[in-house]
Amino acid sequence: MGKQKNPRRVAENEAMAVSRMLRVSPQKLNLVAAMIRGKKVDKALADLTFSKKRIAEDVRKCLESAIANAENNHGLDVDNLIVAEAYVGKNLVLKRGRPRARGRFGRILKPFSQLTIKVRQVEEQA
Repeated sequence: MGKQKNPRRVAENEAMAVSRMLRVSPQKLNLVAAMIRGKKVDKALADLTFSKKRIAEDVRKCLESAIANAENNHGLDVDNLIVAEAYVGKNLVLKRGRPRARGRFGRILKPFSQLTIKVRQVEEQA
């Protein structure tokens, strides 16, 4: 009598990976996520490798993790994977400050984000 297995949160032909606590604003991270949405994974990895954005390396790591999950945990074919979804969420915000003129206080917000990437296996078009 074991514990019941949790149902899958994604479809049978999908796998996903989540990166939390990425030190970048969600708006900037979404620019990089939009760059890979809907692309084949090898093309998306190439785009992220040569991107000039600082956060592109962390997005690439998350995508590689999703690909590894698809291959090892769900038995999907890596050559037929596309980036089905890549969406960004807010996370914690560090609130810092700096003294300003006339006794005022300038707020400095240091936001964190989280990134979710889902990859899907598509049938090969002949």
